[in-house]
Amino acid sequence: MNKFNKFLFLIPIMIAGCKGPDISNKKFSQVIDKLDMNIYSTEGKKTLTIKSPNSNFDRENNIFNLMETTIFLFKGNIKEYIITSDSAKLTNNKLLELNGNVSVNTLLQGENTLNANYFWWDIDKSEYLLEDNVIFKNKTITLSSNKAIMNKSNNIIEFFKPVKYKTNSNNEQSSYEIKSENAYYNVNTKSLTFSSKNERVRSKIYF
Repeated sequence: MNKFNKFLFLIPIMIAGCKGPDISNKKFSQVIDKLDMNIYSTEGKKTLTIKSPNSNFDRENNIFNLMETTIFLFKGNIKEYIITSDSAKLTNNKLLELNGNVSVNTLLQGENTLNANYFWWDIDKSEYLLEDNVIFKNKTITLSSNKAIMNKSNNIIEFFKPVKYKTNSNNEQSSYEIKSENAYYNVNTKSLTFSSKNERVRSKIYF
């Protein structure tokens, strides 16, 4: 084997044995200040607006990581809910996950607040999942459980057992009552129903 052939034989070994330069993560992520993004349905209707003073876009996985988020949910062209949280993750403009001090406030139904530490929503669907210290409160009632599902289409919130509730009055010392069934609160009619999937409705309360 002559010297030239020996040199060609060594080239692939040299290439395989050398470590290439590190690729900066900046090529796959983008820092965004003061994000203000609208998301639309397949019918072209505005579904939500997301605002964040500090966010990062992971290009490779199509994920937005957001801090101190403010989210507006729309009904038609009208803002129906405002949601705030410590942080959020939006995947493929479809799956929305919120963490830390999540607060859901209605803008069309008076002073209703729904708080939790975790929120998950498939934007193509009408149901939101809330977990970890879920508390709903308005002028008449306070409900508490560790898990709840809110149906945006009918404004009914399902609280999973055990459920604690109390009526709100001038007496701040009023105690909670505890129910072993799931609770269903209708935001529109301000009615509370306790029931289980295997039994008939046990009680219904209007406020």
